[in-house]
Amino acid sequence: MSVPPGPARRMWVALVLLLAGAAAPACGQSRLVSQYSVSIAGISIGRGELTADFGEDGYVAQGSGRASGFLRILVSGQAQLASRGRMIDGRPSPTAFTARFEDENERTAVDMSLDGGTVKTLQVESSAPAGDRVPVTTDDRVDVADPISAMLIPAPIGLVPAVCARTLSIFDGHRRYDLALSYKRIDAPKGSGYKGPVIVCAVALVPIAGHRPGSPLIKYLTGGREMELWLAPMGSTQLVGPYRFSVGNLLGDLVIAATSYETISSPSPSLPLRRSITTDPTATR
Repeated sequence: MSVPPGPARRMWVALVLLLAGAAAPACGQSRLVSQYSVSIAGISIGRGELTADFGEDGYVAQGSGRASGFLRILVSGQAQLASRGRMIDGRPSPTAFTARFEDENERTAVDMSLDGGTVKTLQVESSAPAGDRVPVTTDDRVDVADPISAMLIPAPIGLVPAVCARTLSIFDGHRRYDLALSYKRIDAPKGSGYKGPVIVCAVALVPIAGHRPGSPLIKYLTGGREMELWLAPMGSTQLVGPYRFSVGNLLGDLVIAATSYETISSPSPSLPLRRSITTDPTATR
């Protein structure tokens, strides 16, 4: 199916977690509960879930992903991540991010704190070899957001082209990369999940640091394939969140799509996010 075999266990996790950012603060207090499916050429390879609580001035999201369908024959891994932050002038400002990935061959843990878009503390534990990665510098940890908070995109006047006219600067504790968005169209999802309009953005991945230049996954995602991110309104908020992500492929598109996307009332949401011992972010991983 033209999916690189080497990074198979990474691909389903990375793509599920790309859409695990559908949490947003609102006027009042609410909870978002959503589920995602991951497929290639219509064949299921993974699932993801997200539960998010948000209040007057802060948000917290907790997501997970796991292999499913035929991919479980090849890998048996799972991923969990969480983010919390404040809302400043209608935009998310993350303060803490954690991620956990585990399968039979590898285990990775990330604990990161941020302030004003700058990484303040970072602890990374991984059983994977460091390999020949592009070094992450101190400058690469400035003006960034974690993968969840980056997907909370302001839309103060609705679904207009300006929503897509932006670059998302992301640091996940390992890798620094940009997602360059541009407007394509307004669409309407079919089937289960959210009912209503979405704005569709073209996506270009720009690796900056922390990646392996020869990685099959990097080559796959930067090889000129058409990528789209569908963004849906999030209840009464003035933000949009990811509803669908796709990577074009002649033998069958790779698609992550919400199978449910529901905002419900939550009178007294708690916003827990476990804190971990952290170290200087300039320390060697």
